[in-house]
Amino acid sequence: MTVAREEPGADARDTYVPSWRRIERERHKRSRARRATAVAALSTLVTGVVLCLVVVGAPGWPRTRETFFDARYAREAFPVVLEGLWLNVRLLLACGVAVLVLGLLIAVARTLRGPVFFPLRVLAAAYTDFFRGLPLIINLMIVVLGVPALRLQGITVDPVLLGGAALTLTYSAYVAEVFRAGIESVHPSQRAAARSLGLSNRQTLRYVVLPQAVRRQVPPLLNDLVSLQKDTGLVSIGGAVDAVRAADIIVGRSLNYTPYVVAGLVFVALTVPMTRLTDWVTARMNRRQAQGGAV
Repeated sequence: MTVAREEPGADARDTYVPSWRRIERERHKRSRARRATAVAALSTLVTGVVLCLVVVGAPGWPRTRETFFDARYAREAFPVVLEGLWLNVRLLLACGVAVLVLGLLIAVARTLRGPVFFPLRVLAAAYTDFFRGLPLIINLMIVVLGVPALRLQGITVDPVLLGGAALTLTYSAYVAEVFRAGIESVHPSQRAAARSLGLSNRQTLRYVVLPQAVRRQVPPLLNDLVSLQKDTGLVSIGGAVDAVRAADIIVGRSLNYTPYVVAGLVFVALTVPMTRLTDWVTARMNRRQAQGGAV
């Protein structure tokens, strides 16, 4: 309810005073939230303790700990793996931009209308079908190992550049399908309205369709970038010294697999923030849809 109250030095103003029922509801909600948090923390602790006891109590645990969780090799591997990770980050940034641009162009080509664009649509469809079906590891081997064998003049043999090209070829096919799904999700009435206002087909695509399509597909695009970040470690098959290859060098010298665990944890630490960002963006868009806001 609303009551008027006189304040010193100010005119009477309306002040909201919640009812006792609302106060009790809020108190009850806070109590339930605290209880749920406590139960979740306790169940997590119990689960962690049980898993720890199962692993530590296994007959082969001493040998496994020595082979995969040796602190001495972890200290030796960490700075080297971290130095190699910089290559993975650079690959992620460069390939991410290239994948988004190439994927968008392919998606636009697949959605062009009119018989004159039929060959372009066929080529775009063939590209996506081929590279989505071709395993990434085979694509990397063909590009990284096969292109230098051709001895072509003016073509680089740098495994980092070739590996980045292979990643771009594969991921642009996946991203193209994400963009195409977003373009086709835009209602035809949007195109009709834009055309009725005098916009050309190109202007309609640029100013009306693509902004809505890209905005709707942000969560799956971020998921693809998370996958790309992990797969940058595969460029090591060509000899590029990234985080995985740096760990592999130490493993080959020491015959201890702890550096692999260190490299895996470093990749996880890099991936988790991107995953949480994806979850946040998805939840934000879901809330806006539930409230009837613009997507």
